[in-house]
Amino acid sequence: MHIKICGLTNLDDVLAAIDAGADYLGFNFYPKSPRYISPAECARVLPAVGGRRSVVKTVGIFVNEPPARVAAILDNCGLDLAQLHGEEPPEHLTVLWGRAFKAFRGTADGADYAAFAKISPGAPALLVDAYAPDAYGGTGQIADWAAARVLAAQFPIFLAGGLTPDNVADAITQVNPWGVDVASGVESAPGRKDRQKMRAFVKAVWGCGSIGAMHPHTQTPIHPHPEIT
Repeated sequence: MHIKICGLTNLDDVLAAIDAGADYLGFNFYPKSPRYISPAECARVLPAVGGRRSVVKTVGIFVNEPPARVAAILDNCGLDLAQLHGEEPPEHLTVLWGRAFKAFRGTADGADYAAFAKISPGAPALLVDAYAPDAYGGTGQIADWAAARVLAAQFPIFLAGGLTPDNVADAITQVNPWGVDVASGVESAPGRKDRQKMRAFVKAVWGCGSIGAMHPHTQTPIHPHPEIT
């Protein structure tokens, strides 16, 4: 199970997310998001991660940006993938071939998910988030797990939307996604991550609440509180 901690805005939170056990890190380049980080700041933060970059992949979140601008930011920041979280057509993924995947806010009958999935990096193929008419993610609302389960049976998807340390194990059981994505569910305030919540989230994912959960990077026991060793 792959874990993405999204909406990271500063170096301390990036390092804490890696230490907690996340293997995907998300940086939101949508200016209206409370978790916005500028491309320039992201380009400053990521080199400071140093050798820890080898255990994670990095993802830029974009909303209705031209593909050329997305590609430029990926290159300038050294990001691995782009998550297209607006109303982008499949053609945008074609331009970004192998470097982007599409996020859907909610699911809709008749949507051609396969058209997006076949031009994604392979895994993840898609991301399923909760629908909100006035926001592009990060709302804390829970996604439609029944609909997401149908997609998860066909494609490797990230499940997002209202996930927390308390409900992520249930979400995994019901949806069986390729990975899970969390932002507000591990925060102390918008754009500020809570170290204990991140560790608890990872523990819930990898151990489904069991005491014997192991850190995915170090294979050492994961504890819900950082002071426990």
